[in-house]
Amino acid sequence: MAGELSGKRVAILAADGVERVELEQPRQAVQDAGADVELLSIHDGEIAARNNDLEDAGTFSVDRQVADASVDDYDALLLPGGTVNPDKLRMDGDAVSFVRDFFSSGKPIGTICHGPWTLLEAGVVPGRRITSFPSLRTDLRNAGAEVLDQEVVTDDGLVSSRSPDDLPAFCAKVVEEFAEGRHPARAAAPAGGSS
Repeated sequence: MAGELSGKRVAILAADGVERVELEQPRQAVQDAGADVELLSIHDGEIAARNNDLEDAGTFSVDRQVADASVDDYDALLLPGGTVNPDKLRMDGDAVSFVRDFFSSGKPIGTICHGPWTLLEAGVVPGRRITSFPSLRTDLRNAGAEVLDQEVVTDDGLVSSRSPDDLPAFCAKVVEEFAEGRHPARAAAPAGGSS
């Protein structure tokens, strides 16, 4: 429904190697619902997008460096995938701290495909129900997550999906959860981990 997210600010955190469709479609869904969206990254300028990890798919302009961003500035966070993108994010202390603090705030987060790697690095997956691209599932289980093989999984405002095939369900659930807002139960739970 148009207007569900009016007045809400959504951050998308991504780096070079982001899977184009996993950034574009959720961004369009939240914008269509009325949200203002900013693309955060670990450097300014532009980030290179990919199709199927290997094919060049153009660029996206970065609105702000994550090092200069505050969790308080946003109502929700999107973490798209692509194999290289989250690998770069999880190696950046500012990105990992931002994700950890965002999770601890209880504000909703949507992540798809390889996106959960950054959540894993932030140490926030223990005890959480989540899904991801199949190659991450052992890592997530080893970190203490309950991993499900479903097109979309929701756990106290954490929305996750497996791959671009799940984007229609993911986008619909992200808009719904972002409209619901902060999840106090998750905010009260301690987030562990290290960067």
